[in-house]
Formats: sequence, C-alpha cells, structure tokens
Amino acid sequence: MSYFLIIRPEAEADLAEGFNWCEERRTGLGFEFLNRVNLVLSKIEENPLRYSGTYQNVRLALVGKFPYKILYLVEEDQAEVIGVVHVKRSPQFWQKRVSK
Repeated sequence: MSYFLIIRPEAEADLAEGFNWCEERRTGLGFEFLNRVNLVLSKIEENPLRYSGTYQNVRLALVGKFPYKILYLVEEDQAEVIGVVHVKRSPQFWQKRVSK
C-alpha cells in the first residue's frame, strides 16, 4: 500500500535551507542532497512505518550521506513531513511543529 505524502511549507523551507548550505560548500552538492532526500521520501511514501517514532508520534528517517533527518507524522493513509533538519539542530526547533 502506498501512502499519500504531504510536505508542509516549513519542511519545504528546511529543504531550501539545506540545499543552499550544501551548495555553498560545493557546487552540485545541493542537488546530491535533494536526490538523497527524495530517495528517503520515496521510502517513506512506500512504507512510513518502516522508521521508528521519536516524539509524540513523530517518526524519524535519516538522510544518510548527509547529517539531516526527515521528521514526519503518519495518519491513516498519509505521511506528513513536518521537517527536514540537521541532526544537531535543537529538537525545540521542530517539536513546536507537531501541534499544527
């Protein structure tokens, strides 16, 4: 069963920030970041229950080569991405997004 994937505007902004940060380090690295994120997003879409929960039903998937994590909620037939954040970023940054 495939789930409907929703990406919140805040998560889109996180992606843009991560892309820019990577691209500033090396031209093309931002696109590698986006490709890796898209790979993980497709896995979430296929089976969002494959990744473990962390805080108030928020699930966490690591991006892999990049020190970022994708945070999302699962409800019925959809997965809602609430953030794509650096692993060292304070949890308070994304935890306030849970109640939206």
